Amino acid sequence: MELKTKCNSCKFARKTSDVFMNYKVFFPVLVSGFLFSFCSDGAKEEQVMSVGEKELNTVRVDDKHSYANIDEVYTKHLDLNIEVNFDTRTISGVATHLIENKQGTDTMVLDAKNLVIDKVTVGEQEQPTFFRLGTMDSLLGQPLYVALSGETIVHIHYSTTENTQAVDWLSPNLTAGKKYPFLYTQGQAILTRTWIPIQDTPANRITYSARVKVPSELMAVMSATNPQEKTKDGIYHFRMDQSIPSYLIALAVGDLRFKALDERSGVYAEPSVIDAAVYEFADMPEMINTAEDLYGKYKWERYDVIVLPPAFPFGGMENPRLTFATPTILAGDRSLVSLIAHELAHSWSGNLVTNATWEDFWLNEGFTVYFESRIMEAVAGREIAEMLTLIEYQELMHEVEDIGDGKHPEDTHLKLTLSGRDPDEGMTTIAYNKGALFLMTLEDKVGREKFDRFIRDYFASHAFETLTTEEFLVYLEKNLLEPESISFNTDEWIYGPGIPDNCRKITSDRFEKVDSIAALFIGGKPAEQLGVNRKSWVTQEWMNFIRKLPDSTETDRMKELDQVFGFKNWGNSEIMSEWYIKSIRTGYRDVRPEMEAFLVQVGRRKFLEPIYEALTEKEDDKEWAKQVYKKARGNYHSITAGTIDRILFGSK
Repeated sequence: MELKTKCNSCKFARKTSDVFMNYKVFFPVLVSGFLFSFCSDGAKEEQVMSVGEKELNTVRVDDKHSYANIDEVYTKHLDLNIEVNFDTRTISGVATHLIENKQGTDTMVLDAKNLVIDKVTVGEQEQPTFFRLGTMDSLLGQPLYVALSGETIVHIHYSTTENTQAVDWLSPNLTAGKKYPFLYTQGQAILTRTWIPIQDTPANRITYSARVKVPSELMAVMSATNPQEKTKDGIYHFRMDQSIPSYLIALAVGDLRFKALDERSGVYAEPSVIDAAVYEFADMPEMINTAEDLYGKYKWERYDVIVLPPAFPFGGMENPRLTFATPTILAGDRSLVSLIAHELAHSWSGNLVTNATWEDFWLNEGFTVYFESRIMEAVAGREIAEMLTLIEYQELMHEVEDIGDGKHPEDTHLKLTLSGRDPDEGMTTIAYNKGALFLMTLEDKVGREKFDRFIRDYFASHAFETLTTEEFLVYLEKNLLEPESISFNTDEWIYGPGIPDNCRKITSDRFEKVDSIAALFIGGKPAEQLGVNRKSWVTQEWMNFIRKLPDSTETDRMKELDQVFGFKNWGNSEIMSEWYIKSIRTGYRDVRPEMEAFLVQVGRRKFLEPIYEALTEKEDDKEWAKQVYKKARGNYHSITAGTIDRILFGSK
């Protein structure tokens, strides 16, 4: 099922001294010739090394998004010794790889993109070795070839550049405190290679340690053991003893404070945000206990959350030990904490058991959304969990229709086909919500008790491993379907389009009541006579109410709703984004000042993508959107900016 790229049209041979022309030091054990092939169409390179006519090995990479030859030689432990320079906006230092050379190969291949590689040395004595960066691919970056001589340590001296995509450098005015700059990294899916030279594939799990020097007035934190106070010299030491895939290596630097929630969880945030975050996440310890009761012991020692500035492109990122979270979840009423349940669930699905490639992304996210629903049901009650699932189902149906009419209708499959494409294109609600519905439907088929036992055993038996979809299906058949004599349309769910007919039916009694009140308004009843106020419903009910309004709703009636409920400046980002989208489609332009402020300040792609898409439906709205985007683009992470570029300008 996995494509293996090979290009024979442009092979050429060079002497070692030609290939590694930047160095004039030779290892006596190195072979005298290297044969490389390069694909002119931008596909991944395949490397063949030979001595004379004898071929020693052929490296074929199953992960279509990595050059790394981990089937031959791979990193076991990474040690970083780096400095963060806000003046030059660079991270520089040494990435030391402790490697396992399974086949005694004389070349290690790593991933790098937009990095300056100053030199590479090997062994404890740091003897210089040959290295070469291969052809640049706009998506994958470059393979970094490093010559080995039997040593098990590789030191790569490097620096990031202004084109490093994983690092978001924020000026003080983009932070809550407005006084100090801020930095955070976002590695998923294939951006870790833009700030660390590494074998950037989820198929390889590593441990890591780090020494990070930052300005003394700032604090550094990572997806590892973390400080809880600033140091005087700005030097911080980190350790991650549990093995993780490279995309989960993360760093944040800023004016941070820490407050504990209990003995194993707490919150990092800027000083002006910390108290609001502590209030919002008060239920986090209970969530951890609930998750453990469901599916086994939490394996990562601590679970902390850092609230990042608004430019962060996602709601949250499940970096182990330290979830990165958007401030858009600080609603003031704990109504959006399902996001924390989601990122916590990743401590099992995704972090503990990881998709082997990005085509298996649903294994990370489908399990996590299912697990999130179970946590929320236990913590907040079944009604809340049902409403969350129904909102997700509505979004899924929209996505299925949208993708089905697009360039890649096969993206409605759970198992993705992403060769030659950015894996970010596969990170749609299909992986999340169709994946969760697949598991919910299985649960209905076998019963919750048996299904819970299966999931618990699945996490335990595959802890700290990576898994393909096909490997999971074998496990499913052997450990659940066959023992229970159950027939299930697995292939239709995994490899088929859309949503199968046997999907669990999603209902909510509370949503039905919301629907009836929405119908009263649509029928002409004044907003102030609907019998509800802002405190009558939770976030999901208000979202459902707004979605029920026809796009043909007259602008004076939209204005009436805004005057009664204050949707346009509610303060809850989920409700505001729904209102902005509905306002665009009904032609209600009174919201433009508030919507512009939202678009300029908030970098969360979940909200920005549908708003900008709605603004492209009419030419005058699109022109206004372009003007706003000129102001906002510099505030967005490269992931978000790339998405909006495609929406507004069709660029890739």
